[in-house]
Amino acid sequence: MIRGFIGALSVTLGLMAGTASAEEAFIVVQSTTSTQNSGLLDYILPGFEAETGIDVRVVAVGTGQAIRNAVNGDGDVLLVHSKAAEEQFVADGWGVERFDVMYNDFVLVGPQSDPAGVKGGSDIVAALTAVAGSEVPFASRGDDSGTHKAEMRHWNAAGIDPTGASGTWYRETGSGMGATLNVASGMGAYVLTDRATWLSFGNRGDLEVLVEGDPRLFNQYGVILVNPEKHTGVRAAAGQRFIDWLTGPDGQAAIESYMLDGQQLFFPNAK
Repeated sequence: MIRGFIGALSVTLGLMAGTASAEEAFIVVQSTTSTQNSGLLDYILPGFEAETGIDVRVVAVGTGQAIRNAVNGDGDVLLVHSKAAEEQFVADGWGVERFDVMYNDFVLVGPQSDPAGVKGGSDIVAALTAVAGSEVPFASRGDDSGTHKAEMRHWNAAGIDPTGASGTWYRETGSGMGATLNVASGMGAYVLTDRATWLSFGNRGDLEVLVEGDPRLFNQYGVILVNPEKHTGVRAAAGQRFIDWLTGPDGQAAIESYMLDGQQLFFPNAK
């Protein structure tokens, strides 16, 4: 009887161990749309998955939504690009620690005719001031994404609240970067976009990069493990393994090697 009980217990523990292992065989990464739309994740993730056997399931949404999803426990790792919001996420106890991963920049795109007269400039605040003064169409994501947060910082620096003109020259799409670029292309509007999504975007119409090079357009990405003390379902071991890979030599080399038409889209800078 005792021998049978011990045998049954051993089988049960073995099954539990197998289940735990299976649960750690994948992670959910809440990520910004630019890492997905640019093709970066499709390029780098197979290397991590082949090395570790851990499947990475990506939820690509705006940074604000990704953070809210992580706060709700709907993910193991956060990979986004709004440093102040990321640091607040950690300070509030929802994340374990934030790490720099990579960077690129934002650019102001607009019609070749450039009715606001900003082409060739490198001052984003001056450019937005000119757009608002001309009341020419501007397409905004309006979705609390990292790009939208950056855009609003620049409007604020210009002392302008464009939302007062919502529905007139200022158009809020409430959509991702690709969809917002489509709107801008269709209506000949100005739009702030991350460079990686712009380089990956096919339906440009007569849009082109008009303003770039302002240090304020720097676009940093960070990665954070969701705090397992807040959500016991977090796959902490597998999530940390992904973070270690992404910020380590292999992940950083993979990011650096991703090119599109000979152009590098992201620049690794993990410390």
